[in-house]
Amino acid sequence: MRLRHIKGCDQIIESSNICLHPKIINNNYEKLDISRIFDNNNPLYIELGMGKGKFICESACANKNINYIGIEKSASIILQAFTNYNTYKTPNSLSNLYFLCINIEKLPEILVDNSITKIFLNFSDPWPKKKHEHRRLTSEFFIKIYKKLLINDGIIELKTDNKDFFDYSLEQFRLNQLDIVNYTYDLHNDDTMNTDNIMTEYEEKFSKKGNPICKFIAKKIS
Repeated sequence: MRLRHIKGCDQIIESSNICLHPKIINNNYEKLDISRIFDNNNPLYIELGMGKGKFICESACANKNINYIGIEKSASIILQAFTNYNTYKTPNSLSNLYFLCINIEKLPEILVDNSITKIFLNFSDPWPKKKHEHRRLTSEFFIKIYKKLLINDGIIELKTDNKDFFDYSLEQFRLNQLDIVNYTYDLHNDDTMNTDNIMTEYEEKFSKKGNPICKFIAKKIS
């Protein structure tokens, strides 16, 4: 289903103080100074394809000593995430969270190498047709980006209800020398993996339908 473009969303995003706005100098992005943006040197966690932002807003509220960036390429979706942000926002919360509207392949241009502690991939589009494999966020092309940005021993956590996509992703991570720390094909019935689990909008939707949720944790080998 095609996402409806919200009129004026680009202008709203550009003027928002909860969104990051990388500068472009001589047709190149300027690297973001994360420690200056957050005014600390806390670990940085990012969610790629954050959707309406429920997961990352709850995560930021629960972990105030961690910096978070929610990343989406669609300004219309980020605008919808503002609703969740405002729901969770209190005077003492969410100063550790920003949104960023950009294509994932551009991240190495604006984030410093070896600067991210954890990456979340929650219910990414599985792109099931073979001809679309290059679009999957767990294809070799994107994994190379993640390895470039992650610190040594940095973590990637993936959740999906699509078993074929999950198996494909496990294989690709192993082929690209990422250590699979743990995995499950039924997250909500796995006491260890489900500890402190924060559910996304899709996770709630698919779980209500009875779909088992798959999750793995992978680590960049130093």
